Amino acid sequence: MRGFLATSVGVVCSAALILPLSQPSGAIAAPPRVPDLPGSTQSLPLAPTGEGASDRSLGAATEQGVTKLDVRPFSLVGVVWDDVKAELHGTVQVRTRAVGSGDWSGWQDVETHNHEHGADLDSAESTSGKVRGSTAPLWVGASDGVEARVRPETAGQAPLPEGLRLELVDPGAGPASEGAVSEGAGLEDPAAEGPASDGSASEDPAAEGPASEDPASDGAGLEDPAAEGVGRPAVYQPAPQGQNVLPELSRAETEAQLDPSVMAGAAPYIGPRPRIITRQGWGADESLREKTFVYTASVKAAFVHHSATGNNYTCSEAPSVLRSIYRYHVVSSGWRDFGYNFAIDKCGNIYEGRAGGVDKAVLGAHTLGFNTNSVGIAVLGTYSLSTPPAAAVTAVAKLTAWKLGLYGMNPLGKVVLTSGGSGKYAKGVRVSFNVISGHRDGFFTDCPGALLYSRLGTARNASAKYQGRA
Repeated sequence: MRGFLATSVGVVCSAALILPLSQPSGAIAAPPRVPDLPGSTQSLPLAPTGEGASDRSLGAATEQGVTKLDVRPFSLVGVVWDDVKAELHGTVQVRTRAVGSGDWSGWQDVETHNHEHGADLDSAESTSGKVRGSTAPLWVGASDGVEARVRPETAGQAPLPEGLRLELVDPGAGPASEGAVSEGAGLEDPAAEGPASDGSASEDPAAEGPASEDPASDGAGLEDPAAEGVGRPAVYQPAPQGQNVLPELSRAETEAQLDPSVMAGAAPYIGPRPRIITRQGWGADESLREKTFVYTASVKAAFVHHSATGNNYTCSEAPSVLRSIYRYHVVSSGWRDFGYNFAIDKCGNIYEGRAGGVDKAVLGAHTLGFNTNSVGIAVLGTYSLSTPPAAAVTAVAKLTAWKLGLYGMNPLGKVVLTSGGSGKYAKGVRVSFNVISGHRDGFFTDCPGALLYSRLGTARNASAKYQGRA
């Protein structure tokens, strides 16, 4: 008997049924029909496979996985384990069977990304007792069969974490508004006319003002300050009920929403608000996340990421990718909400990420050690070897010109942040960053991929132009 270990609407079922390690010969039986749900997660425990699978003396160091297995349809896959502090030193690979065709993919790598994403150490989110260790999620498209293998780095010497489970995420049906996502956004890149920066140091050496800001304000997140007015930017216009897309605003329209006290001096450098697809627009199930919001005092820096979910998605599928990542972050990894503050697809569409207000200083879980007073922006895809589309880079520039502008930050400047502990920088160390930085600047990681990282200088220049600084 095959056991389908599933979770639905955020409830993880226990492994009450026996998971087979091999399939019987002959045709694979179709999975049982289940009712339509707003997304679901199948959680499959991994077991020793390959040579030494029956040798208990090898313990957790042996290869683990699942052999070819038919399952309920899913579109995204990842691996989680019990102890969030444990690291997975090894390789994780999956292959999947496409729904309809029955064709199996080749083996695909899943990025392990130990600890590099997540809530800061000692934060309430990190110490909730719900958080698990996890790999990056991988988007594989609609699939109904899976095989996985996790191999330790050095057999017998580098034990795998305990409690390894394969998470298969079905994003569920999207909202009717999903048609608002455009395949052909094709935003122009205003920086293409100028030289691209290598992103190393100082496009604007004179812009040292941000670095002098008091880093003491890099403290812990503030609980929902709506009644107190703390942690708010000059603009705080929540999306009206039922609104799926926040339209692009001109610079004049954006400035018209500013608090009058901000306009008392010189006109602010602030980019027009770009078009943003709201959480309702991409179909976030708000019952999954924690209901309260956590804010920090300001937004002093933007950290750019790639989602590492692969590039095999269309922009019309991006809302499904987001729903899958969201469910993986909350249900599988135990986070309070979607980790990134914003996401951008390959067509340049911008999406609201973690809930709490697109114009507010919402504390995210994206850059371990530096989530406080920063905004995390993930470009959907993997850009270690693939060139990011110009539309995505332009969207980074437009978003940062507006978001950083709300807090008076110069995209060409530098800023000092205090580490909450990241492995690369010990807790309490003050670190100078570009106001627009890559994830790798704060942690030992490839993220946002070498080819996206190389475009950050271009994004800074364009962002400054959108702010009216050039």
